[in-house]
Amino acid sequence: MEQIAQETLEELADAERDEQIERRLNDNEIEEAYSEASFRVIYQSNNYFLPQIQDLINNHAVINLRPEYQRRLRWSTKQRSLLIESLLLNIPIPPIFLYESDLARYEVMDGQQRLNTVHEYLDNGFALTGLEQLTYLTGHRYKTLPPKLRRGLDRASLSAIVLLNETRSDQSDPYLVRRLVFERLNTGGRPLNPQEIRNSIFRGPFNDLIIELTRTDEFCRIFNIPPYTETDQNEYYENPERQKNRLYRTMADCQIVLRFFALLEDEHIRGSMRSMLDRCMQRNQKADKPTLARYRDLFIKLIAACEKIYGDDAFLLPPSERGTRRVSIALYDANMVALYRRADRLEQFVEKRDQIKSSMNKLVSSNFELLTAKANTAQSIKDRIAAVGHVLDNVS
Repeated sequence: MEQIAQETLEELADAERDEQIERRLNDNEIEEAYSEASFRVIYQSNNYFLPQIQDLINNHAVINLRPEYQRRLRWSTKQRSLLIESLLLNIPIPPIFLYESDLARYEVMDGQQRLNTVHEYLDNGFALTGLEQLTYLTGHRYKTLPPKLRRGLDRASLSAIVLLNETRSDQSDPYLVRRLVFERLNTGGRPLNPQEIRNSIFRGPFNDLIIELTRTDEFCRIFNIPPYTETDQNEYYENPERQKNRLYRTMADCQIVLRFFALLEDEHIRGSMRSMLDRCMQRNQKADKPTLARYRDLFIKLIAACEKIYGDDAFLLPPSERGTRRVSIALYDANMVALYRRADRLEQFVEKRDQIKSSMNKLVSSNFELLTAKANTAQSIKDRIAAVGHVLDNVS
């Protein structure tokens, strides 16, 4: 109750300050402040017939629909079927939101699942199921619909709100408008997890690098994620086996990679893990190409070294009472950062892998809580890194 009361007092104080500001400004001053606002949203509304949407998606230079760079939780066939049923019944569908990039290409801010569904169904990609009204269409794909219904679907449309490139933004924060609009759009529905939000707000070369690094063979093997084997450059394509993997589906794989960069330096290990990850994304949003190249080489070299040292046991905890073993993200953090701080000795560590594995097993057994993230304060993270570093420093 005391905390709630304190928050209420702070809220009232904020309201009081707002009232004081309002009293200090006359109408002319308010109008001038509004006209000089740091950003202004400029948008246009369009209606697209479904075949037009299909054409825009097939023309990869127009709409960016890359599943790897969007939220990875996919609608079920029933959810997709109900959208097609709604379109056939002419039930209004919420608009999709697009953002026009510098090259007149559109990024999907909200509505990816609707666009994917239209694309898949018109491409004969799935059969209708779980319908609530048009149950007699169960099992029909687009090409097997009666001609009259197919023509009706071709005349159905989705509305789109396009944030134009002319949208004014604060020069010190070019992502301000997108962040604000994105946060307002995602106040309902299934909430996004923190990494999905980072992926959407902090788009750019550093975020792209994180996604790229989740595809490395060593990383996929260690965390039991189906390998990235795509050779089709069709941006819509998504490996169904990867989609089934929980780490991939929830973007936890990206968060695991991000943790490495967030914990590299002691000065950045402060506050909650969530705040550390957010600050890391923001700090590196404008990283230059040489920095990104160094990050890429560093991560690939260290994850490969971990696999060489620990083999199939990389970051695995001792067997549970049921005999099962699981990967510890805390062990991953500690090993990757400790090795980073001793990168000049990687070859020696690989040669002495048996000694390191034996010492690490003893360390985990004697410090289980510390090395399993049950204690996840900033200090415990530093202590884990130091403990693994001590093992490495005692390699003879």
